[in-house]
Amino acid sequence: MSMPASVLSPSEALSRIRRRGLSLALGILAFDQATKAWMIELVFDPPRLIQLAPFANLAPVWNRGISFGMLSGLPGSGPIILSVLALAIAGALTAWLWRAQRLGLGLALGLVIGGALGNVIDRLRYGAVVDFLDFHVLGYHWPAFNVADSAITLGVFLMLLDTLRHDRARP
Repeated sequence: MSMPASVLSPSEALSRIRRRGLSLALGILAFDQATKAWMIELVFDPPRLIQLAPFANLAPVWNRGISFGMLSGLPGSGPIILSVLALAIAGALTAWLWRAQRLGLGLALGLVIGGALGNVIDRLRYGAVVDFLDFHVLGYHWPAFNVADSAITLGVFLMLLDTLRHDRARP
């Protein structure tokens, strides 16, 4: 008697989670790099602000630090140090993805991995991360960000939700 097609063995389920998480990471990486290349041509050369809405702009920002410009004062080797740190984190998250047993967690990890690698490529290529999305309200601006930053933020949020949901389901 054979198993129904909809029932996967544990190893097949893990393999599917890995494939989907890694596919999402590669998709985020590609989309991030494509949008950054487009923005470099559109708003960085020559540098200019493009208003999209009363609360949103495309604005050229070279972020030499990490989130929100923190650690931007690091010496000349700063991009290398930040890249090595981000690669180590992406490696640890990939190891976690290999053990993930829930698709939601696998996809969340894929978002963070893809975003982290997108910003690493910028640091190694340009010495800074290409940021261009600028949102503001009543004169207060959120720090500029990019697709990779959005993927990392969404991925971390989904990881937290998955953890809370999974922990709540335990007796």
